[in-house]
Amino acid sequence: MVKPMIMCLVLVSGVFAQDAYERHCVECHKDLPTSLQRMFMHYLLVYSGEQNVKAGMKHYLKYPLREISVMSDLFLDSYGIKKKTTLSDSDIDEALDIYWDKFKVFNKLK
Repeated sequence: MVKPMIMCLVLVSGVFAQDAYERHCVECHKDLPTSLQRMFMHYLLVYSGEQNVKAGMKHYLKYPLREISVMSDLFLDSYGIKKKTTLSDSDIDEALDIYWDKFKVFNKLK
């Protein structure tokens, strides 16, 4: 009886220990052939700066349309358009801040 309860606590604490990016982004994207870093580079090429990238991604998460996706037609034909997010604005903002900090290239190039 004690062993299952301890195991349950460990699993639950692991879920709460992750940040918004790990919980909401990595979990869904882990099975796709294109990495989140590669997707970041697509957004960076299209939107160029931090504020524009975050605004573009947030808009796409809330109103996903093929016409505004930065992914290739082949990718969209294979995997489709994502469903509209159910995340709150604060969860989206937190995840995007972490995502930006993780993959930004500015100040990393020498």
